Amino acid sequence: MAVPKKKKSKAKSRSRRAGAWQLHEPPRSVCPHCRQAKLPHVVCPNCGWYGGRQAVEV
Repeated sequence: MAVPKKKKSKAKSRSRRAGAWQLHEPPRSVCPHCRQAKLPHVVCPNCGWYGGRQAVEV
C-alpha cells in the first residue's frame, strides 16, 4: 500500500477541499410558452406550464 513521504500541512489540505465550497448559480432554461427564464424540470413560475400543458393555475 502506498504511504505518503511527507505530511500535508493543514493549509494545503484545506485549500484542496476549498473547491467543493464554491457556489454556482443554478442552471436556467427558457419556458417554451412565455419565454421567461425558469429552472429546468420545474413548473414555470410565470405562466404555470410544464411539459406542454397547464400544470398549475397562476
